[in-house]
Amino acid sequence: MDQLIRIGRLLFAVAMTCFGVECILFASGVAKSVPGPPWTQGSTGLAWLAGVGFIAAAVCIALRWQGRMAANLLGVGILLRLLFIHVPGLVARLRDPNRWTSTFEVLAMGGAALVLAGMLPVKVIDSGSVRSNAQSVAAEVGRYLFAIALAVFGSQHFMYPGFIAMLIPSWIPWHLFWAYFFGAAFIAAAVSIATGTAVRLTAALLGVMFLLWVVVLHAPRIAAAPHNGNEWTSGFVALAMCGAAFVLAERRSVRRGS
Repeated sequence: MDQLIRIGRLLFAVAMTCFGVECILFASGVAKSVPGPPWTQGSTGLAWLAGVGFIAAAVCIALRWQGRMAANLLGVGILLRLLFIHVPGLVARLRDPNRWTSTFEVLAMGGAALVLAGMLPVKVIDSGSVRSNAQSVAAEVGRYLFAIALAVFGSQHFMYPGFIAMLIPSWIPWHLFWAYFFGAAFIAAAVSIATGTAVRLTAALLGVMFLLWVVVLHAPRIAAAPHNGNEWTSGFVALAMCGAAFVLAERRSVRRGS
């Protein structure tokens, strides 16, 4: 596997592990703060289940031991949560931008898990089998889901530029410019990934952008509010998106070589 895929796979697995640890700390009573959106767990039982599930999937993906099955189960589980929890919440509060953000973060990560599943090796490969064809279809669906989420993120940057500008650290100039710039970048990346045009370059740059956000934006906010579950989860989401983008950057080259 290409080095960029390996990095993306490991970053995605690390983010899933962090989600799991966060849920387990809450469920065990060690951490009082509830994991922030999009993984807010209202009960300790659900938190235990989510925590163990995230960590188990992450270990399998990182070690590539039953990684394809783990990534598929993770993707399906995330998308089921989207369908039964996030979509009803979004429909009930369509004017709430936070609902849109958390819903499409879940969509992006669920789609990314399906794409990753299609790239992980299996012991027996039969390119003409029904299972192989179904996996290819699932990976393609995952790619489009990821692109749709990026388009929504980009639209939000144009709808709420003032709020986005407030999130940018004070030492960085031209806050409003960067809000619009990143919005345009999200939409351009969505078009590129959906159409298959210059995907490698676009997704690689997208991954670098998310990684910079983790370091420049999220890490300082976590350090300033270490007991805030929202800040921790937001940082892990950005890390997961970074890993997903790196995986997508190499997906097409792998398909040509398969």
